[in-house]
Amino acid sequence: MTMAQYSMASAPQFVGRELGASGWIIVDQDRIDAFAACTGDRQWIHLTLSLVAAMVMELGVIPPDAATGLNYGLDKVRLIAPVKAGARVRTRATLLAAEPQSDKRVLLKLSCTLEIEGEAKPALVAELLCLLIGKPDRACARQTSH
Repeated sequence: MTMAQYSMASAPQFVGRELGASGWIIVDQDRIDAFAACTGDRQWIHLTLSLVAAMVMELGVIPPDAATGLNYGLDKVRLIAPVKAGARVRTRATLLAAEPQSDKRVLLKLSCTLEIEGEAKPALVAELLCLLIGKPDRACARQTSH
């Protein structure tokens, strides 16, 4: 997502906008096997869910004035269709909410749909939560470094 004037302070103005779609990735058997070996989790649907966060970050949801964005969890996950080995998937996201929190933090809620190339139904839909954490003030950073 490359939106002019997108920042932690202006994020609420972008609520309701589609942020775009990530690039396509192939969910091949090697990826499925590596996920299972790494996590000990052989439930294939968990792999598709784990792909969403990284794909959303590809869209640029972390504005330049944020120090970082943390995966804060998921709401309302619906697993709709299986992803067959060899299929390509991508995530399409819309900003549902941007709620300022205390101490230079903004909680984003994104509606995410994991699309399967050539399929009418998506693999899943979920609401992803991302906590943006602002960069420290330069004056504060200088004071703490002494």
